[in-house]
Amino acid sequence: MIFNLKKKQAIAIAIIVVTGLLASVLILFSDKHESSADGHAGHAHGTTRSEDKNDVKTTGGAPDATGGNGRDHRDQDAEKPAAAKAKTVVLTDAQIKAAGIKILAADGATIRVASQLPGEIRFNDDRTAHIVPRVAGVVQSVPADLGQSVKKGQVLAVIASTAVSEQRSELAAAQKRLRLAQLTYEREKTLWQDKISAEQDYLQARQALQEAEIASQNARQKLAAIGAEGVGNGELNRFEIRAPFDGMVVEKHISLGEALKEDAPIFTVSDLSTVWAEIAIPARDLNRVRVGEKVLVKADAFDSSAAGTVSYVGSLLGAATRTATARVTLVNPQGTWRPGLFVNVEVVTAEAEVAVAVPVGALHRINERDVIFVRTADGFKEQVVKTGRTDGKLTEIVDGLNAGTEYAADGSFIVRSELGKADAVHVH
Repeated sequence: MIFNLKKKQAIAIAIIVVTGLLASVLILFSDKHESSADGHAGHAHGTTRSEDKNDVKTTGGAPDATGGNGRDHRDQDAEKPAAAKAKTVVLTDAQIKAAGIKILAADGATIRVASQLPGEIRFNDDRTAHIVPRVAGVVQSVPADLGQSVKKGQVLAVIASTAVSEQRSELAAAQKRLRLAQLTYEREKTLWQDKISAEQDYLQARQALQEAEIASQNARQKLAAIGAEGVGNGELNRFEIRAPFDGMVVEKHISLGEALKEDAPIFTVSDLSTVWAEIAIPARDLNRVRVGEKVLVKADAFDSSAAGTVSYVGSLLGAATRTATARVTLVNPQGTWRPGLFVNVEVVTAEAEVAVAVPVGALHRINERDVIFVRTADGFKEQVVKTGRTDGKLTEIVDGLNAGTEYAADGSFIVRSELGKADAVHVH
């Protein structure tokens, strides 16, 4: 029985092998037949195209829109890359002049790379005085008002002070003692020279005179220290507080009848003809900002700018801000730069000489490319360029524009608008 089972398995395997061989033969035969049919069809098609060409030559007619190769020239133009299509604008010299288009020749320039740093206008501390009375007293009058411009020596306030009265009395007494000591000295000197009195009396008189001079000078210096040298209108207690220099009253903390202490801040007077622009410099820019650097200060609130020079750069970084402070002194004759105003300070961090540079206004961004309109015999041509460094006014041209080439600078937007009109007409 085992022998019969093995015989059946062998017969099944043989049937499978024979079936596979027959299928392979059928597949090979089918492939050869299709290849032969394709070859005949290709031959026949080639003959037909050859006959078409002969027909064109014999009839003498013009070729069709396909140009003899079955492709439209317009399709070929559409396949050209956009960069290969140089667009032109036809403008006469008269039209260029009437439109105000300025033509320049490409040339080298100095590109100044600048950094924008935040800053704030502050008082010039060298010309700002925080005035205190220096003696205690009661306010009798306040002639000065907040925001008033004052001159050096002008009276700001008047107070009545017992301390001033005592010091003036001390000076008056010292001066009287000095006059008496002078008379005594002169008399003793004469008596000693005439051999009437002893030399000891003369020496004592001279010493008394010297002590009286010292006492008088000391009393005068005390009054000078508080600015009360003279006696105002014969009143010993009258003390006039005066402006130390020309400036403006920017703070006032005093009123009539108020009792003041000697160190009470009552006025702040600042000379606003010069102010400081304080700059916050990050650590990464410290090596670029140096004393003596030329900077341009621009206001955030309005269109105004002023040139200045860095006069101070701090050596320490703020613990909270991690920035150092730099200072620029600005001349402020018109009072334009007001303390508290936020500004941007443009600091030149690098300079480079470039072979070709153009004004920023001459560059246009068209189809994600930088373009300049180059002068031609009959107008302008769109020229794609590669740009480099810029300082906001000039831009370096790395490639696409040679030195000496004329191009549209001021008014080049007119050329662009004409180009846009031409493209619109072409689309319609």
